[in-house]
Amino acid sequence: MSARYRAVSWMPHKVRYDLVLGSLCVLFVAVFVGVSFVVNQPPNDISPPILILRALGTLAIVLLHVVLAIGPIARLWPRTTFLLANRRHLGVTLFLVAGLHALIVYGFYGGFGVQNPILAVLVRPDGGVGFEFLGFLALLILLMMAATSHDFWLAFLGHRVWKAMHMTVYVAYVLVIAHVVMGVLKDEKSLLYPALLAFGAVTLGALHLTAGIRERRRDATTPTTADDGWVDIGDASDIPDKRARVVCLGNGERVAIFRDGAALSALSNVCAHQGGPLGEGEIMDGCATCPWHGYQYETHNGQSPPPFTEKIPTYELRVRGGRVEVNPSANAPGTPTTPVTIPEGTNT
Repeated sequence: MSARYRAVSWMPHKVRYDLVLGSLCVLFVAVFVGVSFVVNQPPNDISPPILILRALGTLAIVLLHVVLAIGPIARLWPRTTFLLANRRHLGVTLFLVAGLHALIVYGFYGGFGVQNPILAVLVRPDGGVGFEFLGFLALLILLMMAATSHDFWLAFLGHRVWKAMHMTVYVAYVLVIAHVVMGVLKDEKSLLYPALLAFGAVTLGALHLTAGIRERRRDATTPTTADDGWVDIGDASDIPDKRARVVCLGNGERVAIFRDGAALSALSNVCAHQGGPLGEGEIMDGCATCPWHGYQYETHNGQSPPPFTEKIPTYELRVRGGRVEVNPSANAPGTPTTPVTIPEGTNT
């Protein structure tokens, strides 16, 4: 990675992704406005600006739920890890939709209000904090995330700091829920909208809780340790070809043991890009490939193939009696190792 600025380059599949995503957003707003216009006939009709800002606000909430659901879904169902590849594009789109919603609100209601439009967002006439301020705080977090979504900031800040910053999306989620409950739902007579919002929150909570329990159970499994400290990770034949088995060592570090044919190699499970779960990926083009954004590492030395320069720690392996054992002491990132060979006659 490099901290030097590099212009965003859209590959063809990302261009298609953005075009499809943008089209779906436009379609959502059009359908929302059209259906609302038909349903709300005079004298209960709603002005077009209000319909549009409601459509954008609803779309932003839907996108926020999708963004937050992708992570646990990919953990629970590995075949869906491809959804992670363009999550940042989805997050930037979320900010643009939420920003447009805020801009229309500011222009529409600020145009005939008795209070300064900017002050009206920050403080209510009675001096209290209104739902507008909560939405404003959530928008600031989404702005920070969108502005730092480029790999330049990821390299400049380091993936730990960068990831900690982007975890504030959960703070934004709580603020958005409070913004909606204290705002539009306060006078809403229909139970449909509160029910949908509760369904989204419960679903998100269930997904994250289930994925967290599965991770904790996997980490709680204590592998057997030999007298010389090497850790038994199981039968060599149990590791599927082109995939990896992830084991949590006693020190909390996770190691991914990749199998490529009859050769086994061990790498850190933490991708150098965004800290993604490398062991949940597969071997492609001879390299261990992170499922999040496709960053690749040669399995024998933990180095990205030229011209890329990322490096991750490697580990020593050995096979005894068909059992794979790993030395828990990590090598320095990029240290070459000799892959071990699964003995002939082992059930594969």
